[in-house]
Amino acid sequence: MVASKTLFITGVSSGFGRALAEEALHAGYRVVGTVRNAQARVEFERLSPGRALGRILDVTHFDAIDAIVSDVETDVGPIDVLINNAGYGHEGVMEESPLADMRRQFDVNVFGAVAMMKAVVPYMRARRRGHIVNITSMGGYITLPGISYYCGSKFALEGISEVAGKELKALGIAVTAVAPGSFRTDWAGRSMVRTPRSIPDYDALFDPIREARIEKSGKQLGDPAKAAQAILKVIDSDSPPAHLLLGSDALALVRQKLADLTAEIDQWEALTRSTDG
Repeated sequence: MVASKTLFITGVSSGFGRALAEEALHAGYRVVGTVRNAQARVEFERLSPGRALGRILDVTHFDAIDAIVSDVETDVGPIDVLINNAGYGHEGVMEESPLADMRRQFDVNVFGAVAMMKAVVPYMRARRRGHIVNITSMGGYITLPGISYYCGSKFALEGISEVAGKELKALGIAVTAVAPGSFRTDWAGRSMVRTPRSIPDYDALFDPIREARIEKSGKQLGDPAKAAQAILKVIDSDSPPAHLLLGSDALALVRQKLADLTAEIDQWEALTRSTDG
């Protein structure tokens, strides 16, 4: 029964996380959501007193995660679904972007998600049931100049999700990587970290991309509430997918990527085969 299910969602203060929490609460789920400060916790819990339960957590504080999950399992109840939503976008030409920016991007988008998975899996494994949903991106399939660190992190999370799904399936735990396209969230706005430009050689390639992304922020085709509803359908499925694209733009771009990749593989097939034996 939906009402008895507990969802643990990271990053519920805004964007997909907030939309997911609101739709899940409306559908009758209990939602434990992570926030960054006490005021955000109060605001989140006001959404549905007694069913919206905030926990203060930065997912890069890896040593704090196990205790938070243990507390939820003890005081709230079994975590039925983990939704790794916390994340952000980094924009910057690879040569111009410091390695520290890459480490931070991976700490949040990859290591934080994996740390959460590692914390909940022992409980789910003992119960032989559970579902992990990792919010990735169409940037885990397709790429654009200027978001190498972001795409790298999402490619990594897609791969980790797929492997974990194969490891956990026989133990009753499903893993779904959900890859949204462009949605009306703060991803390209206030949430994005942008490395300052410094090398003119990239101006012609990258400046129009950055300008277009800023201009389109808030006007994207995707509706976060509809994305949340789609994710809840996956959670409610008896046979959830390993991968799910959200948005017609993601669908078109990923299909084109797969077609291009197939054509390139075919073009170089003879050379590929030449290394055997």
